[in-house]
Amino acid sequence: MTSKIFLENLKIYGYHGVLPEENIIGTYFILNVEIHADLWKAVGTDDLNDTINYAEVNDIIHEEMKIPSKLMEHVVGRISKKIKLAFPQITFIKVRMTKTNPPMRGEMSGVSVEIEKSY
Repeated sequence: MTSKIFLENLKIYGYHGVLPEENIIGTYFILNVEIHADLWKAVGTDDLNDTINYAEVNDIIHEEMKIPSKLMEHVVGRISKKIKLAFPQITFIKVRMTKTNPPMRGEMSGVSVEIEKSY
């Protein structure tokens, strides 16, 4: 059985980007995470130890977002690896990160990077 956990539209201020001003000024990033794992045991036990603790996943995301990086790919990769390390029962993870105010011409709601991996 596969179950899914979603963290949706998590808004965090961060300092990621290639341009020097992005590391000084910062901007908001929106993160979405999808995790697959067999969580059927938790259905019967009602025990947090039998599932993925999404509060811990949230903490991992916040900690990794504190570390400035040039590339969103780097941040998303770190987040994905740390979550998998904390919860080895994960069989699939997808992390999407959106920079809400990229320093580019034109009006847009953001630029996103999404990485997914099956285990």
